[in-house]
Amino acid sequence: MGPENVTTMEGFILLGITDERDLKIFCFVLFLTFYLFNLSGNLCIVLLITIDHSLYKPMYYFLANLSFLDIFYSTTTVPKMLSGLLVGDKRISIFGCIAQLHFFHFLGSTEALLLTSMSYDRYVAICNPLRYHVLMGRKSCLQLASCCWFIGFLYSLLQTIITFRLPYCNRRQVTHFYCDIKPVIKLACANTNQSELLVSGIFAIVAVSTFSLIIVSYIIISYLVAHQSSKSRSKAFSTCSAHLTVVLLFYGTAMCTYLGPDSEASIESDRIAAILFALITPSLNPVIYTLRNKEVQKSLRNMFSSSKY
Repeated sequence: MGPENVTTMEGFILLGITDERDLKIFCFVLFLTFYLFNLSGNLCIVLLITIDHSLYKPMYYFLANLSFLDIFYSTTTVPKMLSGLLVGDKRISIFGCIAQLHFFHFLGSTEALLLTSMSYDRYVAICNPLRYHVLMGRKSCLQLASCCWFIGFLYSLLQTIITFRLPYCNRRQVTHFYCDIKPVIKLACANTNQSELLVSGIFAIVAVSTFSLIIVSYIIISYLVAHQSSKSRSKAFSTCSAHLTVVLLFYGTAMCTYLGPDSEASIESDRIAAILFALITPSLNPVIYTLRNKEVQKSLRNMFSSSKY
């Protein structure tokens, strides 16, 4: 986006979720509840893994990264959405829009890469347990997580540059509750076909490659545990089920939004899918990871029991 466009534009207007007053109040209360649950649940997991030495393991290191990321992932879009629902302020500056789009895709792509790293951790733990502590040592985990954050940043930077290098004139209404690539590009006063194909292509490469690696990991795990005892199969299922549930929720909604048909009819479904992967899924992650995880449950009980004294 050229300097002349940045200086002359007054910013964008986010159309939000709905204009019906009663529905706005209902959505505000519902989304605020999920958002607060997201903040408290994920913050609890981060603190728990930080202070409990029994959870100093690669799996929980990545989970702490994921929870930390989910807090800011929702915070990128939800407070602005809640403000629009409560006070009706739908304006966002051009620089605010750029920042929102960049950080949303930065954190979202980093989450996809972290989920892939977690599947690799489960693959090594189940398929190569004797070398687990060598392959997944502290240095390896730190390097793997750092790569996830760095690649996520580069991916988002590239998508942001592609989106905002286009000229934007007088069309200002973004048909979404946050600045996202597809609805923002539609406002450009130029031919956007090449930019849209490039954006979709880059997303497809990242999403399909990471999702394929996760699926391959679980296919190998399934093949291996199929020949083991029922106790081993049950333990493997218990270890992997939470992660696989999060993967399906995250990738299912994200792929429907960014790889689905690009038409006016898809706008409403895109908004619903965005609510799921930007707010609902991050709120459910702490529940999903604690329901079947005995170590986290035990650590939670110890933390709450010690707080009583």
